Amino acid sequence: MNLRPRRSDDEPEINLVPLIDVFVFLVVFFMLSSTFMDEGRMRIRLPRASSPPAETRREEPLVVTVTQSGSYRVNERELVNASPETLRAALLKEAGNGRTRPVTIRADARATHQSVVTAMDVLARLGFSRIDIATVEARPTGPAP
Repeated sequence: MNLRPRRSDDEPEINLVPLIDVFVFLVVFFMLSSTFMDEGRMRIRLPRASSPPAETRREEPLVVTVTQSGSYRVNERELVNASPETLRAALLKEAGNGRTRPVTIRADARATHQSVVTAMDVLARLGFSRIDIATVEARPTGPAP
């Protein structure tokens, strides 16, 4: 009776080809099944410091103010209510047919984000392309020297 283990010249080996095939299949599957959405983007024109501004005539901007309560003012005229339709009508009355006129949005620091976005949406739907957002320089909060 032979109790010694039988020796084989073949050593066990792990075949990686099926593993690579499965990996490539999964990569191709996820690439083909994923959706690539191109969401609407807002074009932002950044200022350039190397050249002076080309505009010599400066138009007065149309100013839309968003108050803390979420109501709107167009050129410092208070609107009847805070609905987008009222804002749209006031903008049409102030701007007329001129959609190239710059628009400045001034929002109170405590105004809701939705109120500002609604104003921007109404302006974009009316065709205004030059929209600025007014900012205020932050004051230092520390004690005065």
